[in-house]
Amino acid sequence: MSDHHNDNTEMFALKAGRLHSGARLATLTLSGRNPIATPNYIAVTSRGAVPHIAQDVFSKDTKIKGVYMALTAYLQELKVIEKAPKETPPVFKYKPSDNASPLRRFVALSDNSALILGPRRVPPVTAPTSNTRTSVAIFTSVGFSQLSVSDYSDAVVKLQPDIVIGLGDIPVGPSSFSQKRSEAMTDRTTAWTPAQVKAIASGLKDRHPPVFFAPLLPLPAETQRWYLEELSGDSINGLAVYSTSTLDNLPEPLHRHPKLAFTEPESPQHLLRQIAQGIDVFTIPFITTSSDAGIALDFHFPATSIDNSPPRPMGVDMWSEVHATDLSPLSEGCTCYACTDHHRAYLRHLLAAKEMLAWTLLQIHNHHIMDKFFEGVRTSLANDSFDNDCQTFERVYEPRLPDKTGQGPRLRGYQYRSEGPGETKRNPTVFNRLDDVAAKVAESADTNPIADVKDVEATGFAEKSE
Repeated sequence: MSDHHNDNTEMFALKAGRLHSGARLATLTLSGRNPIATPNYIAVTSRGAVPHIAQDVFSKDTKIKGVYMALTAYLQELKVIEKAPKETPPVFKYKPSDNASPLRRFVALSDNSALILGPRRVPPVTAPTSNTRTSVAIFTSVGFSQLSVSDYSDAVVKLQPDIVIGLGDIPVGPSSFSQKRSEAMTDRTTAWTPAQVKAIASGLKDRHPPVFFAPLLPLPAETQRWYLEELSGDSINGLAVYSTSTLDNLPEPLHRHPKLAFTEPESPQHLLRQIAQGIDVFTIPFITTSSDAGIALDFHFPATSIDNSPPRPMGVDMWSEVHATDLSPLSEGCTCYACTDHHRAYLRHLLAAKEMLAWTLLQIHNHHIMDKFFEGVRTSLANDSFDNDCQTFERVYEPRLPDKTGQGPRLRGYQYRSEGPGETKRNPTVFNRLDDVAAKVAESADTNPIADVKDVEATGFAEKSE
C-alpha cells in the first residue's frame, strides 16, 4: 500500500526526540489535509459528528485537526420481515459528484480535517458474543452483530477515509488473556492484516488508498513477536495502540511509524505518561465526558507552580450555584468562543434550563483547552524541558478530573449496552403519573346543587342590569 504514497518518512517527519522510544516531536502529513503537528489528538465522533458540535461550528469555532469515525455507526441490519434481505446503509449508496470520499461528503466534514475510520466506537461497547476466525463482535446503532474482515475491507474501499485502522482480533472488556486466547488473537490478526492491505489496495487501483494503521494487540510484545515481525515490512504506514505495555520491547523498525492510541486515558497526567512512552496521536473520550458532565476543563501545560499552594482542580463544575452571578470566563485567559463571548453565569443558566447550547459551548471550550495543552507539550519538547514540566504538572494539579454532580444530556440507546432486567434507568424520569392530582381535583369538585337543565330553567339565567 505504501507504493501509492510518499515515503513513510515524508508522511511522518520526525523533528525532535528519540526515534526508537520516548516522547518525540513530529509532523503527520496527509495528502490534501492540514498537517498535524504531534503529539496531538483527534476528536472522537458519534454517528458522524463531534457530539454537540454542528459542522459549521466545527469549522468556525474549533481547531480540531482530525476526527475518528467508527464504521459501526453506519452499519444497519434492519429486516422488514424474517429472512428479508438486509437494507444497504445510505452512506454506501452515496456517490459524490466531485469524486471525493463518500463518507466525508455524507457527514459534511471539512476538507482540511483528517478522516480516520475504524471498526469500533471509542470507547467500545462490550458485546455478548466472541470474535470468530473471520469476524469481530461489534455494537451497532441497531444492536449487536459481527463484522467480517472482507466486509470491513469492502467498506473502506467504498468510504475512502484518509487513515484506516486495521481490523484485529481484539476482545473488548478483559485486560488479560489466557495463553490459548493470546495465540488465537495473534494468529488471526497476522492473517487478517495482509488480507486487508491487499483487498483495499486492489479495490482502489485508480486512486490513492488510505494510510493503513496496523493494530497492535493488547499483549506483551514477546507474546505477539511473530505478528510484529510480519509488520516490519513496507505494507503499513502506522500503528494503532490499544495498550502502552505493547510498546516495551517493540521491534526497532516499527518505531519509525506514527502511533495512534486507543488507550482511553482518564486524565491529562495519563496523556503525559503515554507521550513519554512514544504515543504520537490520541483519541480522548474524557473531553466529551467532561462536557456532558457540565465540567469546563481548566489546566495548562507547562503549569506554573506556586509554593505551598494546594493542588488545583483540573476543571470547573458549572452546575455549582456559585456561578449563578459570576461574569468571568470559564477559564482565566482562555481565548475560545465560549470564554470571549459568554461567561459562567450564562453557561450555568443554560445548564439549569437544559439548553443544548450549554453542551455546545462546553465542547468548544474543552477542545480548545486540549489544543493549548498539546501546543504546550510540543513547545516543551522543543525546549527539551518535557520531563521537568511533567513533574511540575503532577505537583500543581489534582490527579483526577472533578466528579460529575449534575445531570447531563439524555442518553440514547445507541450510546450504551443494556445490562439486562432490573437495571437502573440511565435518564431521570421527566413525566410522572398524575393519579394523585386527579384525586385532589375530584375531591374539590364543584358542589353546586344545580345538576339538571330543569333546575337551571327554574333558577333562571343572569340578566344584564341597566
